[in-house]
Amino acid sequence: MTDRVVVITGGSRGIGRAAAIAAGERGYRIVIGYQSNKAAADEVVAQIERKNGKAIAVKCDVAQEKDILALFKAADGFGTLGALVNNAGIVGPSARVEDMSAERIQRMMAVNVTGSILCAREAVKRMSTRRGGKGGVIVNLSSVASRLGAPNTYVDYAASKGAVDSFTLGLGYEVAGEGIRVAAIRPGLIDTDIHASGGEPDRAHRLAPMVPMKRVGTAEEIANAIVWLISDEASYVTSAILDVSGGR
Repeated sequence: MTDRVVVITGGSRGIGRAAAIAAGERGYRIVIGYQSNKAAADEVVAQIERKNGKAIAVKCDVAQEKDILALFKAADGFGTLGALVNNAGIVGPSARVEDMSAERIQRMMAVNVTGSILCAREAVKRMSTRRGGKGGVIVNLSSVASRLGAPNTYVDYAASKGAVDSFTLGLGYEVAGEGIRVAAIRPGLIDTDIHASGGEPDRAHRLAPMVPMKRVGTAEEIANAIVWLISDEASYVTSAILDVSGGR
């Protein structure tokens, strides 16, 4: 399935960046969706191209349907869609539910849930054999927070990832007979800058002793799981949720 297009939302940093580089090294054409940091996205494209891969970066806020449509239109001009990695996601500052604003919760769900569903919709339109497509794979990024609940920190984020889990199962069953596999990865404590956006840049390392493996994970370790799921090596895997969390 190499030389087919992989769309990766939130591909300019962290797990998305690592997945883009890993998939590019394996011969996929990469379309990186990024919200605002063009320089970071362009750096990922450049790194892929230095290794003779092919990649483009497209500005896309997944909370905006028009941006999602533009992202997939750009992908159409780059080749045949083979996979979507729904990686774009946000987390808010640590807070109890009683202190959360409606605006915070709405933005969380718009990006983490609605954005993922709309991106998957566009992927299914292109990949479903029922619509003349050649099949493909959708990988959703969830979180172990979906089963831990994240009390006193970000219950809203955990709830959004719980929705991603349910969506993964349902969509997987829905399109299993149409050549599309759907899976999710639940990362644990991973050393990326999403913790800084939540106001706790050292959070992963501070909580590492709670992990059975006694360390944080890396973005590359999550990327390896993503690349396996989109490959033919995972050809009998669908409606599955894989924990990559050091045992937590």
